[in-house]
Parts: sequence; structure tokens; C-alpha cells
Amino acid sequence: MSELDAVLRDKVKVLGTLLGNTIRTSEGEDVLASIETIRKQAKKARKGDQAERERLLEILTSLPEERLLPVVRGFNQFLNLANIADQQHSVSWRRSDDMAGDMDNMFSSLLDRLLKAGVPSEGLAQRVAELNIELVLTAHPTEITRRTLIQKYDEIARLLQLRDDLHESHPQRPQIEQQLSGLIEEIWHTNEIRKTRPTAVDEARWGFAVVENSLWQAVPNLLRDLNAELLERGCSALPLDAVPVRFSSWMGGDRDGNPNVTALVTREVLYLARWMAADLFLRDIEQLGSQLSMSAASAELRSRYAENRGEPYRACMHELRSRLMATKQWASARIRGQEGSGNPLCHNHELFEPLALCYRSLHEVGLGSIAEGQLLDTLRRVACFGLTLVRLDVRQESTRHSKVLQEICEYYGWGDYLSWSEDDKQALLLRELASRRPLVPRDWQPTAETREVLDTMAVLATEAGDGVSCYIISMAGEPSDILSVALLLRDSGVRDHFPVVPLFETLNDLEQSRDRMQRLWQIDWYRQYSECHQQVMIGYSDSSKDAGQLAAVWAQYQAQERLTRTAAEAGISLTLFHGRGGTVGRGGGPAHRAILAQPPGSVAGGLRVTEQGEMIRFKFGLPEVAKRNLQVYVAAVLEANLLPPEPARPQWRDMMNRLAERGVASYRAMVRDTPDFVRYFRSATPEQELGRLALGSRPARRKAGGGIETLRAIPWIFAWTQMRLMLPAWLGSDEALAEQMQANEQEQLKAMYQQWPFFRTYVDMLEMVVSKADAAIALYYESRLVEPELQMLGSQLRQRLQRVQELVLLINGQNKLLDNHPVLRYSMAVRDPYTDPLHYLQAELLYRERQQPEIASQLVEQALMVTMAGIAAGMRNTG
Repeated sequence: MSELDAVLRDKVKVLGTLLGNTIRTSEGEDVLASIETIRKQAKKARKGDQAERERLLEILTSLPEERLLPVVRGFNQFLNLANIADQQHSVSWRRSDDMAGDMDNMFSSLLDRLLKAGVPSEGLAQRVAELNIELVLTAHPTEITRRTLIQKYDEIARLLQLRDDLHESHPQRPQIEQQLSGLIEEIWHTNEIRKTRPTAVDEARWGFAVVENSLWQAVPNLLRDLNAELLERGCSALPLDAVPVRFSSWMGGDRDGNPNVTALVTREVLYLARWMAADLFLRDIEQLGSQLSMSAASAELRSRYAENRGEPYRACMHELRSRLMATKQWASARIRGQEGSGNPLCHNHELFEPLALCYRSLHEVGLGSIAEGQLLDTLRRVACFGLTLVRLDVRQESTRHSKVLQEICEYYGWGDYLSWSEDDKQALLLRELASRRPLVPRDWQPTAETREVLDTMAVLATEAGDGVSCYIISMAGEPSDILSVALLLRDSGVRDHFPVVPLFETLNDLEQSRDRMQRLWQIDWYRQYSECHQQVMIGYSDSSKDAGQLAAVWAQYQAQERLTRTAAEAGISLTLFHGRGGTVGRGGGPAHRAILAQPPGSVAGGLRVTEQGEMIRFKFGLPEVAKRNLQVYVAAVLEANLLPPEPARPQWRDMMNRLAERGVASYRAMVRDTPDFVRYFRSATPEQELGRLALGSRPARRKAGGGIETLRAIPWIFAWTQMRLMLPAWLGSDEALAEQMQANEQEQLKAMYQQWPFFRTYVDMLEMVVSKADAAIALYYESRLVEPELQMLGSQLRQRLQRVQELVLLINGQNKLLDNHPVLRYSMAVRDPYTDPLHYLQAELLYRERQQPEIASQLVEQALMVTMAGIAAGMRNTG
């Protein structure tokens, strides 16, 4: 298939026509004519004719200032609408390409392969139920689209689904298109750029909305489909409390480098989650109260609700309804800082057990078909979401805990904690952990930073803390980092055995992770505290920014291998937590292939993975899309555990060691050691201007000033994407791969690509991202924005980009990039006439702002922000 599905093409055309009508009505025929002229000229320029490109630039640079904003908004909104159509069509029954069938049948075909391979059918349902997949929703600042617009986009997707079900002459089709037109008009008259940054609580509310609008329906639908596939093959049914997939969140709990997340914020978010869960379950219970009007019931149910023997199910629902209403009132009071009263539901079993009793009763009296309907869906939701809706992770940087211990040691006169050896730190921490007296003195006045750490832990000690899953330590270095948190948690009154999770982020941390955890697991106190269960988080974003993508992915792979092996030797049940981002430079990519590319045995203890920013909306924003992506996770983890890939061959490992060593040296030579690199980066990209976008509650930098090392991984990648060089995903791999080619290792690299899932996944992701790079666009940014003395550096980078594109083709044996992914290639080709003008206009607007910032108008600045949003929409998972 070399073109878009005809039905998808029709949807894009309809939305584009309606957008054009809106622009004509709102802005005038001249504005629409300008947009059309630019689009057609961009299409001509894409064919490589320099004269046509010069003509496009001439049209763009001669646009009057008052026309800039409507033009960039037109291109931005078309890209957003095209993405909506693409997302909705991916789950449409009218989709005709083979990929749809492959994804829809992924679990089904896996079961067939498992049974054929001799995996016994009797235990399969339990294996599925115990997969222990946890998706952690994070609000990292890559979701550039306002929640107001997201809601309208979701409604457009819903209307497109309705339209799919009607034949072309159906009388309701014009009505649907009229509703689409109204929504597009609303969108056009809504500012697409936030005026103020969302608060951490705002981000949490957005996360709850994803649950409410999509996951609430997707989870029971997923389990219904999985159950049907198992039963069809003679397997047992999934247990009522089966939870192969559950959800957590960082929204309101991630305080690493974010001063806006405080103890009060975390407390508010935890109670908001309780309120939201009660509200959603209340809706379910009210529906069940209306539905379960029958009187036939088991003796167990009748005895429990003896006062209403005529309608015992309704009596049960009435009781749950009262308690859920009390739960909402209690949570609302707690949010306001009041005590709350009434009889709220506090534990999941208080909701699950009455519903399970009704389920058993219906089956016992021959009404099983009713039990398997809405009631079963609600039971599945209770098992998955519970009364806390999503569990909150709390994350803090390791030095914050060390400073708390430093202040305590200074108060008691114990010495300078920060200067102690690791052995001395452990001796103090283990002594205090064995002590029965409090650690924190009553009359002590700590600094504000220390007080904030202790206040957060005090929140975890309240009933709100039941909604917290773990405490993550960023930049964890030694066992003392974990022991110090365990001590502070215990001293604050947090429940026993509270999970403490080290996060290894830099290349050095990944390489040392096994030794550090081995030393920790040798401590008897900690083995008892952890109950021999351990979660370890692997950081993708910062390791890639530190060492380059090639060296980082190999370090991540090896760290997982070593940790898995060492944990098994120590008798520790290990769950690896993958801190992936949406972009390739932050570990993103197709989930199924990424999981199967992990080391054999590394997901045996389950899988935890972050879902970040804009990828939450793309993967889980619509119920059917969410169900499909959840099924992908289930199938991939089950396959990885029951049909694991072969271990990497020794010669492949040797090759990866050589590639990684050369890759990190090459990457750091450019990023760290080239004197003009930082100047070039800040000149050629909109990195400095990105700070004005109100993307998220967290600052773009860990601290003010500084170089690349202080910039967070997300804006680092975002900035390179805006000017289409995509540098973080390929820099270093070019010289590493070229060196091995020169050493006549081409056949070895081809064999690795064909036979090793890890290497194939890496090369395919590299191919995808460099296919989206565009040297001509990058050159234009440079010509407009970069000082002449720095332009030689840009020329070197573009030559290296071209080289890595050639190397990818030599390894995968294709003639052109994305030959094996024609749908993606054509999709990008469709978007190019809309993204190209945004790139050229962005470079022009950056030039104007930087040359005369004191006179740059508000229109210019707003247009600049919209170009960033549009380019992010056009690039999808590399934006």
C-alpha cells in the first residue's frame, strides 16, 4: 500500500473542506486563498526544484503581519484534524490495510502460537490475570494542545465514528457533517496556545479525564475480549479480580525539579482522585440500581438484605449509592482541609464484595447473562481502578534526602553527613532504623526545603497515602540513598514495607546499577523491609541526553540483564520500571516491538512503563484506541514471558560494545567538547523561545542558566525536532556504524538486524526518525538564525545526518527510507505541504524577534507559538 486508505483520505478531505469553509467565513476569501496558494506551492517545492522553493519562501516572507497568524493557524489546525482522522480511523471497521487486522488479532494469534508451542491451556487465564502491567501517566511538558481543544477533538472523533457506520446517502450524514462544521468553527475561535501554565493539580485533572472519557470503558472491554478469546480455546475464564493492566500517575506527585509540586498539592490530588473515583462508581451503581430490578436471589444475598427481599439487588445498590455519596462528601471536605464525616468507603473490598455477591447470586439463580453485563464491567473497574482511581507515584531527587540527614546530623552534633563515606552513612542509617525513638527532634526548625520533604512524607502517612504506590528516588547513587528514604518514611509514620524505588538515569548510573542493588540486597534489614520485592526504574530520557541514543539503549539493555540475573541470585522478585518518553530520543516507539526487544526474562516480574505527554492522548484518548493499545501490552508481555527470544549471541554483544563505545565518544565530542555547539544549538533552534510556551507545570530547566546539562531532556529533543535535524536520536550512531562498515562488518550488522529483535528495533526506530529529518529545512533555519562563523558546524551535522541515513539503508537492505513502511511514508508526504510552511515561517518569525525584540508585536509572538504547536502536531511521536 503506497497511499492512504481511501476512506481515511475521504475523512481528511471532509475535515479539510470544513476547515476551509470556516476560514473563509471567519477570515475572508483572501486569507483562504493565501493558505491554498502556500499549500500548493509547498507541494511543488517538495519535489526538489530550487526555483519552486524560492518561490515558496518569497510568498511566505512577503506575508503582511496581520495575515501571519491566520495562515499559521490554518496549517496548524489542518494537521490536528488530520491526526484526529488518523487516530479514529485506526480503530474503524472500515480500515482496509493489513496493520489493522494484525493489531486486532494480536492476542488471538498469540494464544494460538502458545498452544501450538505446548503451553498448557489450563493455566493461561491465570497467567494473563497475573501479568502485572502498570502504565504510569505523566504530565511531562510535551502535550502542547489545550484540554479545551482536546475535548472538541474527541467529539470530532466520535462523530467520525458515527459517520463510518452510515452509507454515503444516509439522511443523517449531512447532520453529522453540520455538527463537525460547528466544532471546527468553535476550534477556530478558540486560542490554541495557553496563556498561563497549568498547575500540577490541573495536570492531574487532565489525567483523571483520560480515565473518565476513555479508560473507564476501555478496561472492561479489553477484559471482555481477552476472556472471550481464552474461553474459545478451552481455557478457563479470567478471575473476577483479574487486573493484567492497572494505572498510576506522576501528576501531582513528581516533584523532581518542579517546585510547583508541594506536599499540599500532592494531598489535594490524592483526595481529588478519591472524589473522582467515587463519582465514576456512583454513575455505575445508579445504572445498576435501575437495571437489577429482579427478585430471584441466592440465600446469601437475601439474608444480607432481609429488609428488602423483593428487590435485594436494588437494596445492595442503594446501600452502595449512599456510601459513595458519603465518600464524595468526605473527599471534598478533606480537599478543603476539613475532617469530613459520614460513612465513606475506605477500602476496595467494601465496594467489590457486595458487587461480587450480586454476581454470584445472579449466576446461582440462572441469570448469568445479566451478571455478565454491566455488573461484570463494574467489578472489573473496581479491581483495576479501585477507590483511588489511579495510584500516585511520589518522586524526589536524592540530594534532597541527603540534605535532610545533613541538617539532622548537624542538629545532634553527629558530624558532616554529606562528607561521610558510604559505609559510615549506612552504619548511621541502619542504627537509626533499628532504634525505637523518633529521629526528627520536636523542637527542631529545619530549612524550608527540608520541611517540604518531611511534609510530603507526612501526607503519605495519612489515609490519603493509601493512594500512593511508591517513592521514587531520582539520581539514586548508593544504597544509602534508598535507606535514607526508608528511614524518613518510617519516622514520618508511613506504612510498613512502603516501596522505595531507585531511578538510574545517566550512563554511569546504568553501568553501576547492578553493583549498587547487589550491595543493597545484601543488607538483612532491607531484605526484610522490602519483603524481597524490588522495583528499579531505568531512565531513558536523561541517559540518551547524557550519552547519545546508541550508547544509552545498549546500557539500558545490559542494566536490565544484570539486574534481572542478580535479583534472581539474591532471591528478589524484580519489576523493572521503564521511564520511556513518547519520542524516539526518549525511548519511545511501538510498545509491542519495544517489549519483545528487551532481554529474555526481564519482564517476568511484570512491567511498569511511563506514558508521557501527548502520547497519552494519541494512545489512550479514545476508548477503542485505548483498548487496542492495552491489548498490545498484554500480548507483548505474555509473549515475552512464555515465548522469550533467544539471548544475544557473543559476537553481537561484542559488536554492540564497540558501537556503544564509539557512539558515546562521538556524541560527547560534539555536545560537550565542541566549543561552539551550545551557541549553535541556541541559535538554530527555538530552544530559548520554547520557555514561553505554557506547556506544563514543570520548568524547562532544572536550574537557571547553565548549558545543555541543565536543560531537561524533553525541551532538548523538542527544540531539535522543530528545525527538523532530529539530532538527539542519531548523533554518535553515524560515526559508530560507519567505523564498523569500514572494518568490513556490514554482513555482521545485517545479520544482527535480521536475527536480533533488540538491534532490529533500534535500527527501525533510527530509520523512522531520520526519515522525518530534513536537511534543507535545517539549512534554512541556519541561514536565517545562525552567525556565519558557526555555519560550518551546521554543515558538518547535515553531512552526518545524510551519512546515517545511508548507513541505515545499507543495514536494512532498502532502497529508500521507509520502503517497508509505506503507510508512514505516505502519511508524512501528506503532512509535508502543511508542516513545511510552518517551519519556514517559524524561522522567519524567530529572525524578526531576535533582531528587534523590543518591537516584535504580539501577533508575531503568538504566530511563533502556533508554529511550534503545528510542527509538533505534524511530527507526532518525534515532537
